Amino acid sequence: MSGALGDVPLDSVEVRGAVELERTERGLRPHRLPAWARAQVPSAFAVQTTAESAGVRLAFRTAARTLALVVHARRMVPDDTGEIPPGSYELTAGGRVVATATGAAGSRYVFTFENPEGRIVEGPPTTVRFSGLAGADTEYELWLPYTDAVELVALRADAAVLPPSAAAAGPSATPPAGGRPLRWLHHGSSISHGYRADTTTGTWPVVAALAAGVELTNLAFSGNAVLDPFTARTMRETPADLITLKIGINLVNGDLMRMRTFRPAVDGFLDTLREGHPTTPIVVISPIWCEPVEDAAGPTVQDPSRADEWSIAGGTTEHVAEGKLSLRSIRAALAEIVARRSATDPNLAYLDGLELYGGADASAMPLPDNLHPGADVHRLIGDRFATRILTPLA
Repeated sequence: MSGALGDVPLDSVEVRGAVELERTERGLRPHRLPAWARAQVPSAFAVQTTAESAGVRLAFRTAARTLALVVHARRMVPDDTGEIPPGSYELTAGGRVVATATGAAGSRYVFTFENPEGRIVEGPPTTVRFSGLAGADTEYELWLPYTDAVELVALRADAAVLPPSAAAAGPSATPPAGGRPLRWLHHGSSISHGYRADTTTGTWPVVAALAAGVELTNLAFSGNAVLDPFTARTMRETPADLITLKIGINLVNGDLMRMRTFRPAVDGFLDTLREGHPTTPIVVISPIWCEPVEDAAGPTVQDPSRADEWSIAGGTTEHVAEGKLSLRSIRAALAEIVARRSATDPNLAYLDGLELYGGADASAMPLPDNLHPGADVHRLIGDRFATRILTPLA
C-alpha cells in the first residue's frame, strides 16, 4: 500500500484503555464499562460521562506518512444548535506526541443539570487526518478525545498497518515473559477524567503514564467517582499490575454521603477489588486541594454573585461536625482506613492528595473555576504522580 489511502481492518489495531469492545453496524465502539455495568448506570449525566473516551487509544505499527480515522463522535452539549468545539486527536510514539489533529463531534448528547433529558441527536461522521508522518516503521498510539464518546468507523493509511509488537502489549494482553509495560488501572473523578485539560495527553493520568512508560486504563468518570459497586466489580475483573483510587471530591460535590456511610463504602470497594486482585498493589489517593470545601461541607454550588464558573461551598463546618463530608475529613478517614487494613494487607498504601496539589500550589497555580485543575495543574499532578508512584514501580 503506497500513496493512496487504503482501508485498514480495525482488527489490525489494538484498542487500549477500554474494558469492552462493542461491534456496531458502523464499526467498533470502545467502552470503559462492560454492558452489565452500563445497564446499572443511574443517571443521564453518568450515561454520557462513562461513555467518553478518557485514556482510550488505538495501538498499531506502521510506516505510513498519512493516516485517516473515520469516527462517529458524540459530545455533551446544552442544546441542539450551539457550536461544538472540535475534539483533539493525538498520535504518540515513544511516549511523545508526534502529531495532532482535530475532528468535530457530529452527534450531540443534550444535557444540563437544569434540564437533564440526556437526549441523543445523531449527526454525521468525521474524518480525522494525520499527514507528514515519519514514513518509517513506528509504534504509535492514537489517543481519542476525553471529551467525546467515539465510535470507530474506519481507519485508512498509505502503508501497511500492523498490530503493535508483543513488547508493547496492552492491558488486556497476556503478559509476555518480559518487556511488557506495567498495567495501571485508575479510578477517579472529573479531575482524573480530564476536565479543563487542553488535550487527552494533557490529562494528569496520561501525563503520568507517558512519563513513566506504563499502560493506562483510566476508569475515571466525571462527576461519578462515588464508590459505585458496579465500578468496583468492573475493576475487580480488569487485569492490572497497579490499581489506584482517587476518592472524595465527587462525594462532597453532590453531598452524597455521611461519614457513617462513607467509611464502610470504602471498605466494601476495597474488599471487592481484593476478590479479583488479592496481592496487586493498590494506592488510595485522597483529594487534592480545593479551598471552598477543605473544611466546609458540600455540595459545591455556583457562586450566585459571579457570571463565570466559580464554585463555593453549599455547606458549613458545623455540618461536618454533624457528620457531613469535607475534604479534610475525607483525608483523615482514608488515612485511617488504609492504616488499619495495611496491617494485614502489605500491598495497600495511601497517598495524600495534597502531595500532588496542595495549598501552596493553589496560591501559585490557582484552579480556574475554584474546583477543577487547568492544563498547567494537570501536568504538575501528572509529573508528581509519575515520580512518586509510577516510575519506582515501572
